[in-house]
Amino acid sequence: MARRRTEKHIRDSLLAFLKSIGLRDHFEENLAIAFWNTTVGKQIAEHTDPQKVTQGILFVKVDNDVWRNELTYMKNEIIQKLNRKIGKKVIQEIKFY
Repeated sequence: MARRRTEKHIRDSLLAFLKSIGLRDHFEENLAIAFWNTTVGKQIAEHTDPQKVTQGILFVKVDNDVWRNELTYMKNEIIQKLNRKIGKKVIQEIKFY
């Protein structure tokens, strides 16, 4: 429990600092890229490569059409999981290409 409070304090302090220098939104958006593999799991991660986040849209390169189609159906669930990990509704959309 104490470890979780410490991690939250560090996270909040870092976010406050980033906000003060105008980088908080970009940092939070890019957490989606950092959390991608643990959010989607090993099998999906092996077929995808998150590229960038722009204005709440996460762009993910997919290695074939079958996976792209499957991920389209899973998109809302992935968005919810990513935002839960980030701790804020940062990702609005995912574009698979």
